Amino acid sequence: MSIDERQFYAESQTTKPASLNCPYCRSVETYDLKWLLRKKRERLPGNGDERDRAKFAKALSYMVLLDDKVPCKKCRRPFEISGIKTTAFV
Repeated sequence: MSIDERQFYAESQTTKPASLNCPYCRSVETYDLKWLLRKKRERLPGNGDERDRAKFAKALSYMVLLDDKVPCKKCRRPFEISGIKTTAFV
């Protein structure tokens, strides 16, 4: 039985600032965006076989963007986040 790849990582949430432009009022503001941080564990959990060890060796820590829309701080209209990668390696 193969180990689920989610067991390779310790998950936590974090916020990172990003400068975004509101498409409605054209204001530039800094927003705190929510990210899911998946940090690779130090050791392979449980009883993995050779395929699991190979997958674990190639695994890297990364972050996934959780927010897709943010409300403008000036006009309060929600707009979609664009221009920011949704996945970033740590």
